Amino acid sequence: MRDDVPGVELLNAAAADVLLLTDIDFDAGQAALAALNDSMAFPYPHVFSKRPNSGLPTGLDLDKDGFLGGPRDAQGYGWFSGQGGQAILSRWPIRLRADYSDTLWQDSPNTAMRSEDTGRDVQRLSSTAHWAVEIAAPLGEFTLLTVGATPPVFDGPEDRNGRRNRDEVLLWHHVLGGTFGEPIDGAAVVLGNLNLDPTRGDGIRDAVRDLLQNQRLRDPLPGLPTVEWDKVGKMRVSYVLPTTEFRVIAAGVIPPEEGAGPHGLVWADLAYHAKPGQ
Repeated sequence: MRDDVPGVELLNAAAADVLLLTDIDFDAGQAALAALNDSMAFPYPHVFSKRPNSGLPTGLDLDKDGFLGGPRDAQGYGWFSGQGGQAILSRWPIRLRADYSDTLWQDSPNTAMRSEDTGRDVQRLSSTAHWAVEIAAPLGEFTLLTVGATPPVFDGPEDRNGRRNRDEVLLWHHVLGGTFGEPIDGAAVVLGNLNLDPTRGDGIRDAVRDLLQNQRLRDPLPGLPTVEWDKVGKMRVSYVLPTTEFRVIAAGVIPPEEGAGPHGLVWADLAYHAKPGQ
């Protein structure tokens, strides 16, 4: 085990059975993920990652700066393919159930994409990835619904990023409601960085409020900040939202280590109900 890898002490302190990491670079051999896992006190026997949309070239000048191949010309912001992706580490076996990462933005339910948006026939919804990943836990399988949405800022009055963030946040709301994609009938957990606070900051906040009010979901940490930005202060942008098949034993946010960035680690201790919906 190495103790000089930023963030590892935080992950060790969490001692989670299942971890979703966002903003972790992807490489084809998963060498970076393996090195991170090996540096932990108790490495995970099961890991999963796929090439994300971040940095994936579109071949178009999406930001209209007159050049091709810039970070804002990719499917998701990134200077290289794989920058800032996602990864899952688990004590239990992992199986990819469905991957919505190649869904076009224009095909998302009630899309906020406009006809005049550049790359309408190419631009994917997911700025990183939307995975439905099955975890074979000892007491029963459940599905992780992952997300790492684009920040609803860094654009202009057209609010392209804000509108895309809205639709990324709402995708699992539609899937859980049975109006899009493969039905998710059993236990599931929506988790990841939505980059959207229900009450503060930029963005179409109704999107996250709609997700939080989904009748199939529980919110174990209502109103609790998960990040502290230098300029705008504390906000809630990362979430762990289990379905009602789970009972929430405890939940919280572990503050970040010094030098490891502004985001805390959001955690929840969950147990199955004797009967779904109790």
